[in-house]
Amino acid sequence: METFESLVRAEFHPKNTYLNTASSGLLPARTVTALHEAVAIRAEGRALDPLFEDVEIARAAFARLAGVPVTRVAAGASVASQTGLVAASLPAGAEVLTAEDDFTSVINPFYTRGDLKVRAVPLERLAESVRPGTALVAVSAAQSADGRIADLPALREAARTHGARTYVDFSQAAGWLPMDADAYDFTVSTTFKWLLGPHGAAFLVVPEDFGELTPLLAGWVAAEKPWDSCYGPVAELAHSARRFDVSPGLFTYTGVRHSLALIEELGVTAVQAHDLALADRFRTGLAVLGHEALPAPGSAIVSVPGLGERQGELSRAGIEVSNRAGNLRASFHLYNTPADVDRLLDVLAG
Repeated sequence: METFESLVRAEFHPKNTYLNTASSGLLPARTVTALHEAVAIRAEGRALDPLFEDVEIARAAFARLAGVPVTRVAAGASVASQTGLVAASLPAGAEVLTAEDDFTSVINPFYTRGDLKVRAVPLERLAESVRPGTALVAVSAAQSADGRIADLPALREAARTHGARTYVDFSQAAGWLPMDADAYDFTVSTTFKWLLGPHGAAFLVVPEDFGELTPLLAGWVAAEKPWDSCYGPVAELAHSARRFDVSPGLFTYTGVRHSLALIEELGVTAVQAHDLALADRFRTGLAVLGHEALPAPGSAIVSVPGLGERQGELSRAGIEVSNRAGNLRASFHLYNTPADVDRLLDVLAG
């Protein structure tokens, strides 16, 4: 019987100490194999049907992780494009509440509209800042810069009280933090970080009634019968969230399918326990060295003020982390071990 440890070790063989999943995750061996096969299909002129099937299998897997029916999941290419779809649905003058310094792809499409009232407040004050007239609250579940986790239950309650919709980006959380997408109006997640897929895919979860979204980017894949809708206007849009799909990067979704299968096999709860234990080990070790991480309890992302400039040194030593605004950002995932944490601490101590 395969254990968490044996399954992970069979899938990952990093050549360095990789602690940068918040930038991009490592690809599992099964995903690499599937990508090679997808390329061979194209190179050899075989039918692409299996690759289109992978899109639907990946969609269904994400729906299970998000805890929603597959009919509520749209497949796109990026968080920014999915945010743009949500932004386009708002009437002129609508107020959008965001967290200060949240990731650009989550908030910038609201600013570029030019006719929305965008208000930014500290993350810790987000829920209390929802007010009558707030149309939408947009926030990352876990902040990219420092790993802070939004108080989503409080936000959900405040939004309901004032009749505001919610848009939550799980890109830095899906894969290690359990999702409950049904609790929010819209959720989004890219797949190349904690979900371990290739770049180029982002899933948007919409309400059953579509939340007043307009399928602005609808092409033939957004039709109820795509292969019968390749020419002329689409006569019948998909009855599901697939009406918001854009033409998929087939190789990407083939990879995503197999990466999500691994996450499901391991279980998000087990991944969370593993990741948080490593993050806590790092925080404890930092304290011994006289450093204090930015407060982000319960997060797999640890950001340390004043150490960002050592990123280059660490990379030369074979340890991959990020430099974010002068802070050293380390992020821990299922392929990391206590030895990885200790190696980072040893270099920092030197």
